[in-house]
This record gives sequence, structure tokens and C-alpha cells, in this order.
Amino acid sequence: MTDTVNRSTSAAPAHDPADGARAFELDREFVFHSWSAQGALKPFVVASASGCDVYTYDGDTYLDFSSQLVNTNIGHSHPKVVAAIQHQAAELATVAPAHAALVRGEAAKRIVEKAGPGYSQVFFTNGGADANENAIRMARLVTGRDKVISTYRSYHGNTGAAIVSTGDWRRMPNEYSRGHVHVFGPFAYRSEFWSDSPEQESQRALHHLERTIQAQGPQTIAAILLETVPGTAGVLTPPPGYLEGVRALCDKYDIVWIADEVMSGFGRTGEWFAWQGAEINPTGARPDLITFAKGVNSGYVPVGGIVLSPRFSGHFAERVFPGGLTYSGHPLAAASIVAALDAMTDEGVVDNAKMIGEKHLGPGLRALAEKHPMIGEVRGLGVFWALDLVTDRGTREPVGADVINRIKAELMARKVLPFAADNRIHVVPPCIVTPEQVAVALQAYDGAFSAVAQN
Repeated sequence: MTDTVNRSTSAAPAHDPADGARAFELDREFVFHSWSAQGALKPFVVASASGCDVYTYDGDTYLDFSSQLVNTNIGHSHPKVVAAIQHQAAELATVAPAHAALVRGEAAKRIVEKAGPGYSQVFFTNGGADANENAIRMARLVTGRDKVISTYRSYHGNTGAAIVSTGDWRRMPNEYSRGHVHVFGPFAYRSEFWSDSPEQESQRALHHLERTIQAQGPQTIAAILLETVPGTAGVLTPPPGYLEGVRALCDKYDIVWIADEVMSGFGRTGEWFAWQGAEINPTGARPDLITFAKGVNSGYVPVGGIVLSPRFSGHFAERVFPGGLTYSGHPLAAASIVAALDAMTDEGVVDNAKMIGEKHLGPGLRALAEKHPMIGEVRGLGVFWALDLVTDRGTREPVGADVINRIKAELMARKVLPFAADNRIHVVPPCIVTPEQVAVALQAYDGAFSAVAQN
């Protein structure tokens, strides 16, 4: 029996359990899932959702501390975003990318404004993977070079160049794209550089990066593609001086810095873009291209894009950019962006994410680490956190998949939707999460860790 968790959530709306059974049956018969062996799947069936709550056909309410795929930053079913999509569907449901549409221009204007001075235009894509794909293409065309450097602890998407830029195992069956080089980025807790401080980790990671640039030949390298805060790889907040050092190396060797903000952007770290945060980038070093998706509209309609600096928008002013997508700047997606960014601005959603991280999630998770030896390290910003789980704090040996699966099961039993990757539990609620909901989730995490430790 699980421990009692006090919840401050509204009652689940009424749904027919028979519809839930049919949803499961149809899924298992007709839907092919990503990154999965199909026969082993038993997907969680969702009926509806609102705010930070997800509802099932059986009448249960789950607190969503996964934000699905770390993308529902504004929460589920925000009424202003839903209304904007409905209105746009009735007015102009689709339009070719070559035409101008008011809503597309308004969306691009808002994104450029959030990026701040030094950026000029937005190229819209269908998601984060093809944002990275096209950013790589732009860097190659502008520089006349081929190679792209990225880190082993990274995920950049599942299209041709994006998946080969990815550092984790998903790259290996898909290595068909050319010109990719990987390096180790900074990660002080599991340092590849034998460092004994975050500052030393930063210095040695930058030395490793520069030596790789030199060994590969600077004249062959088009871009350095980095998640500002690597997400699926473990919420790896860059140590002091690292982003500034990357900018300096790019300037020294005329290399394009592409900041992958697909997961870390639009409130996730308590900033509009993670690179804007003084804690990780105190000097305000600016990337040349910024890729985005997920939080820009919380995934209500598929969309992504690239924020271009004038170097890139100017380069293609008189040259054709050889790329495009049928649904680039789709009006329903654009309407959802306008509504989401306006609502996030008006309602102080980004400030709320920062406050939650500083006053509630950060302190609460560190208190859990004091209580549970399984938690080797707590890392994060805003509503973007990871618990690095170990069998022994001295050796820092990661826990196995069986432990992670048991923790996930315990959290589900306590009606909290978890996000797990490798040996980690990621704590990534929507940016609208309240202190009361954080307290509920922390109680559930505490109970789950206690239950697993006792068995």
C-alpha cells in the first residue's frame, strides 16, 4: 500500500471507461510507437488534461511532472491558446509558406523580441529536429564548410543530420549523414577531465573542444551545435565560463554557434531562452542561430524554428535558401505561438518558473537528497531538474534500469507522471506549476524513494 499523498487538484471530468479500453485496443492494433519494441508496450491512456493535471478514462487525476516530453510549458489546455487555434481554424486554416499571413508575422515578431537585440528573422519548421537540420544547412552554406561539432551527451532530433549530431545511443543505428564530430562537454559530477571544481571542468572542456577544432582543421568546421542546457542527457547546466568560452572559440576560428533551445527555451529554465540566464551565461554571450520548438507553444500544434542573426538573414537576402517545408509557419501553429507567448508574458509564467526553481523545487529536491542516499546529485534551473541516482555516493555508480522502473511505478501509484532517462528521474513540471503542486509532488517522490529503498 502506498503512503497517503495530499492533493490539491480538481476532480477529474467524467469520461466513459469503455472509451479508454477502445483507445488502448486501437493503439495496440494500429499505432507504431517511436523508440520502442512494439510488442512490449503498455501505453498509459490519457483522456483529457488541464493545467498541470492529466485525467484518465477511469476517473483518476495525475500530476504531470513530465510536461509530456518537457514541452507543455504553459500547461495543458490553456483556454487562450485553445481559443486562438479555434479562431484561426475558422478564419484561415492553412496557407502556403510563400504567401504572407498576418498571424505568421505576428508569431515571428514575438519570437525575435524574446530573443532580444542581435536577431532579425525566424525560419519556421515543423519541430525541433528539422530546426536543427536546417540550422546545420544554413551554417554550411554561409561558411562554405562541412563539419559540425556536437557533444556525446546530447539529443538534437531524429532527422538525418540532427540524429547524427546527437551523442547518445540513438545516433548509432542512423549514422548516414556526413561531417559530424563529437566531443565531451562539461559535466563536473561525472567528469571526463578529472576536474575537481566546476571552474576546472569548464577550462578543461574548452581545452578539449579547442584541441578537437585544431585537430579536425578549423577551416573544415561549419558549426558547433550545443544544447544550452542538455536536457535528455541529464539537465547539465554549463559551468562558469563555458558558454563564454564557446563564443570565443567560434569567433577565433569563424565557426557558427548554434544554440539548441528546443527543450530549454521559453520558460523552462526561468528565462525566455536558457542562454539569457545570468547564472549560466553572466557575460551574455550570444549564439549565431537559435533553434526552438516545444515550449514556444507548448506543443499544442507541431512547430519549431530557427532565430537568425543578421549575418544569416543578410546572406540569403540575395541568395536562394535551398530549403523549405510545406507547413512552414502553419497558421494554426502561428496562432498558438502568438497566444501562448502573450499569455506567458501577461501571466508572468517565466517569472513563476524561476521562482518555483529558486524557492520550492531546488530546495525541496536538495532536501530529498539529504534524506535519500540514492540521490547522488541534484541539478537544475527553473522547472528543469534531474536527480542523478546512484548505488553508492562514493563511487557514483549509476543505478540500473530495474531501480528506475520501480521508482516510475511507485510514482505512478502516487498519481504523479514521471520523466525518466538512463539512471535519472527528471523533475520537469509545466512552468505554471504552483508551490502547492510542488509540495504534492515532493511528497510523492519522497514516498517512492523510500518504498524502493525498503525493497
